[in-house]
Amino acid sequence: MARKRKGRDISGWLVVDKPAGMTSTAVVNKVRWALDAKKAGHAGTLDPEATGVLAVALGEATKTVPYITDALKAYTFTVRLGQATNTDDAEGEVIAESDQRPTDEQIKDALAPFLGDIMQVPPKFSAVKIDGQRAYKLARDGDEDFELAARPLWVEELILVDRPDADHVLLEMTCGKGGYVRSIARDLGAALGCHGHVKELRRIWSGPFEAQDGITIEQIDELAKTPALDEFLHPLEQGLAELPELKCTPEGAARLRNGNPGMVLASDVEYGDEAWASLDGQAVAVGTYKSGELHPSRVFVQPK
Repeated sequence: MARKRKGRDISGWLVVDKPAGMTSTAVVNKVRWALDAKKAGHAGTLDPEATGVLAVALGEATKTVPYITDALKAYTFTVRLGQATNTDDAEGEVIAESDQRPTDEQIKDALAPFLGDIMQVPPKFSAVKIDGQRAYKLARDGDEDFELAARPLWVEELILVDRPDADHVLLEMTCGKGGYVRSIARDLGAALGCHGHVKELRRIWSGPFEAQDGITIEQIDELAKTPALDEFLHPLEQGLAELPELKCTPEGAARLRNGNPGMVLASDVEYGDEAWASLDGQAVAVGTYKSGELHPSRVFVQPK
């Protein structure tokens, strides 16, 4: 018989402003411990040296993680021009150098091909799987030469924010799911003929969550195991912000909670659209809207 996981049945989102030098998994473990939560997970890995928004889902909010993962995200990042590294960031070994430095106008012109629907090759030091193994393990072992297939990425915005000196450029990017900022830096350096890698990276927002609203690791340590930390929780419904909301009756909610189609009130949601149903402001279920009913795919068990 499987062991029952200990901890509180607590649901919601804790938005963490992740510091550099900490893995995303370590942040989730810290949050789970501090809140004594039974279940926790995050919506989108950040590299250990990256900072910014890491949205940690707790309890029933873990069922909304895919909607945050799929949402648009924004990053600011500094590209070190003139050097390529084997990891495409400052943690790796320099594998190529160039004395060439582009002008600001050349950089702006080079950004245009990275907008819209693009194909992007992930870094070799990434979590992409090849024949069941993580690419970063193969790259770290150094005993196998391999190539990663290009993947589609939507880039909504990519702008030059600052040029502090000839060797560095600060960019801001808004993109969809699965984007690697390190690949953008690497490919931009190649396009400019000077090489490049990410020196600093910060996720400034992810879906509805913003870094400026995030709690720090120091605050989590200070408030751990106290009711004061609960005050920083965002409701699980925030994870559904990208979907239309449909209100339902108590009868409809009862049917949805049992996994059956439930009646929802009229709205402008079209047949076949994905939406979520609420009762008295609380999420009841996510599903597909069909002729006045929501057909549930995920059901939320929340305190009354």
